[in-house]
Amino acid sequence: MQMTSIIIPNFNGLHVLKPCIESIREHTKTAFEIIVVDNGSNDGSVDYCVKEKVKLISLPFNRGFPAACNFGLRVAVGDALLLLNNDTLLTPRWLDHMLRCLYSSVDIGIVGPVTNYASGKQQINDPFTNVTEMAQRYNQPDNTKWQQTERIVGICFLFKRELMNRIGILDERFSPGHLEDDDYCYRARQAGFRLMIAGDTFIFHHGSASFEKEGQQRVQQLIQHNYNQFVEKWGVDPHTFI
Repeated sequence: MQMTSIIIPNFNGLHVLKPCIESIREHTKTAFEIIVVDNGSNDGSVDYCVKEKVKLISLPFNRGFPAACNFGLRVAVGDALLLLNNDTLLTPRWLDHMLRCLYSSVDIGIVGPVTNYASGKQQINDPFTNVTEMAQRYNQPDNTKWQQTERIVGICFLFKRELMNRIGILDERFSPGHLEDDDYCYRARQAGFRLMIAGDTFIFHHGSASFEKEGQQRVQQLIQHNYNQFVEKWGVDPHTFI
């Protein structure tokens, strides 16, 4: 049976992690495992994961998003791998639709959903009302809503194990976060894989929950630093893919 490993980095995010995990369990009908990689939280997140019998990697301090994802990827057993922000809520049929898109062609490597809060093409144009209503509107199986793209945002990032075997794990030079997803997408396309937005899958995203703690000036400095690193690595402006 095909399984999807859902990897959730977390840092003092119990208030969003709990409803995120509850929404996965409520709305995911295909085989899955949840792996929480905790970045040294002191808010009860670890105790919650132990109580809920979630597969847990507990790090002593905050290693950042890319490193946390990589810890999870190393222990994941799924055929499909999904990196998920802890500040998301999943919706009916979300994973079924995304997997159908991912495995619809051998050359599709990464799939993402549409959402209420994201940069680029995955941001919906419709005004957001509530999660239930948006899911009822969007989550009807419809291949015509799939859209090829050059970039998938890392909030809900589904890819084949075959892709990871080919190009490796996330580049930790982009720690603590920002543009590691752009880098992975670029590497996937360089390896001949296509990226798809599953327009028949809506998930809810609170938005920047972990990075809000850093303060806006610090976040902007981090984005600029990682932008410079991307350009230095590839000689390409990542903004051209948005």
